[in-house]
Amino acid sequence: MKKYVLTVACPSTRGIVATVAGFLAENGCNITDSSQFDDPQTGKFFMRVSFVSEQGVGVEELRAGLTEPAKPFSMDYAIHDEADKMKVVIMVSRFGHCLNDLLYRWRIGALPIDIVAVISNHMDYQKVVVNHDIPFHYIKVTKENKPQAEAHLVQVVEESGAELVVLARYMQVLSDELCRKMSGRIINIHHSFLPSFKGANPYKQAFERGVKLIGATSHYVTADLDEGPIIEQDIIRVTHAQSPEDYVSLGRDVESQVLARAIHAHIHRRVFLNGNKTVVFPASPGSFASERMG
Repeated sequence: MKKYVLTVACPSTRGIVATVAGFLAENGCNITDSSQFDDPQTGKFFMRVSFVSEQGVGVEELRAGLTEPAKPFSMDYAIHDEADKMKVVIMVSRFGHCLNDLLYRWRIGALPIDIVAVISNHMDYQKVVVNHDIPFHYIKVTKENKPQAEAHLVQVVEESGAELVVLARYMQVLSDELCRKMSGRIINIHHSFLPSFKGANPYKQAFERGVKLIGATSHYVTADLDEGPIIEQDIIRVTHAQSPEDYVSLGRDVESQVLARAIHAHIHRRVFLNGNKTVVFPASPGSFASERMG
């Protein structure tokens, strides 16, 4: 039986859940997991439904069939085949912990994605990427060539058919135009528990303030640096006896985990943009399972 995911966002009103459930039942589909959220602040309703097609109705037929029932609710909806892996481009500079973590999770099937390219402004990780049979693109970025470098970057993304760009500690600021063009499709990991300690050296700032918790934040990229809608965050406890270097080492582990969890949520269609915030639904049963152990 085919497994699908239906996502719905629309103004909040009566009858949405009943309409969706009724449509799926009428088309021989069985709901296996469902989450919903009604936001009284924005007046928006969000819903994610996992279901199986028990009578063989295909995704295109389901999409077309939901058109008319969705109209009275002004539904923004999508239906995805769970077997389809999202095409992803990863971008990295000289810190490789997030890249290596993602490659491992991808290799064992814990992150069911199709990595179509890795882009870097340095050559440090060319060998490890090529050894994974993934195309590596070295795009040098300087003050003088930044527009040309970004045009090359966009070309790689478009020609690869990437649906998501992951900034795995890519230490270059993207243009406002690119951020707007790919709104909701670029995920960044920030080595700080935002909104505190922004900028290039947040661990030094945290150390100087004597914090007892450090963390990492994964968010969608917008034109406002480090201000995009937050997808995932986590923290780790530190003490007065630890050094700034300890902060960095401990922080790397948190960064890797937070970025992987944010990507996992995005590729499983669990994240909904809600103004400057996100709605992130829980994972469906079985979605964390790996195909291989190592």
